[in-house]
Amino acid sequence: MARIDYDKARELLASGLRTAEKAFVDGAEPAVNQFLIPDTNLVFSSATQAYREVLLGCLLVRIADKDADMRLPYVSQGPKAFPGRDLDERVINPFLQENQIPGSKGPYLNVFRRQVKFDAGTRDGLRDKAGYDAFLRILDHLEAERSDQRLRDLLIYLLYRFVLLREESNIPLARIHRLSLRQYGSLIERLLQTPSGGLLPVLVVASMLRAIKDTFELDWAIDCQDINVSDRSARAGGDITVSRGGSVLMAVEVTERAVDEARVVSTFRTKIAPAGIADYIFLVNLELIEDAAIRQADHYFAQGHEMNFVDIRGWILNSLVTIGQSGRASFNERLQEALSAGATPQQVKAAWNSAIGAITSV
Repeated sequence: MARIDYDKARELLASGLRTAEKAFVDGAEPAVNQFLIPDTNLVFSSATQAYREVLLGCLLVRIADKDADMRLPYVSQGPKAFPGRDLDERVINPFLQENQIPGSKGPYLNVFRRQVKFDAGTRDGLRDKAGYDAFLRILDHLEAERSDQRLRDLLIYLLYRFVLLREESNIPLARIHRLSLRQYGSLIERLLQTPSGGLLPVLVVASMLRAIKDTFELDWAIDCQDINVSDRSARAGGDITVSRGGSVLMAVEVTERAVDEARVVSTFRTKIAPAGIADYIFLVNLELIEDAAIRQADHYFAQGHEMNFVDIRGWILNSLVTIGQSGRASFNERLQEALSAGATPQQVKAAWNSAIGAITSV
């Protein structure tokens, strides 16, 4: 029987999905042999979801054991067969469900006859013969491929296609009413680690500012620009602008990237000075601030322009403490409202649901 370490298979899928999700956020399709794309298109457009799920399982088998026969998914079929049902129930199906990727309701082998062999002889009993033929051609390629790196590259590409499939679906948002501060800490940590092209951190910060406004009944106007629109083209001071009576109180830039001296200078020249912004705040991981950037900000401070760097995680948690129970309820409502918006990617909703499931199941 094929040697498959289920824990390693789960880890391979998890790490591969993170890479595929980042590729989706970056708009960079993972590289793969071009001749595989037409057949992959057929497999992923097929109404028979089991084809792509079986393909994912077969690829994991190929990576785990080059001597295994990917065409034999029942251990009773011989010494080179693999435990297809166990692989599905213990790895593939839980992976799809946990990441809210559309998949079969039951075991994918139910689509095929008992003791199936993935070859042309099985074709006649299937509805989507074109999709199955494409699946077999990809198996032919896998059998000829012995490079672990190229197999892993194909795994990333298949997972990328699953991500695209998820984006075509509509994921209901998990709802929360109350969390402890400990749970908030875990939630915020998970959200800020999720690849989102900067969207999630901005939504979290904007929701917190709106919760502060609600709690203390402030006459703030809070504008949050589209994450895909540059500050300059939008004539905005930062990702979020807080104003009162038409005057800017503060501009907030939420960033996941390192801040160097050049960025500080550019921010001052293109945003702070032209708009006359008195209070500019970088919400960032403080470990990403270069010393030269801090010295340059101090230089501008001496000239009367405040540019401060604040740890995003600490600020959010401290604010959650300050606004109290009613404020935290407002934050929950504001954040869930933002996440529910039609323009929010399904990947972001899935990340939220996964985070909520992880912290509420403990």
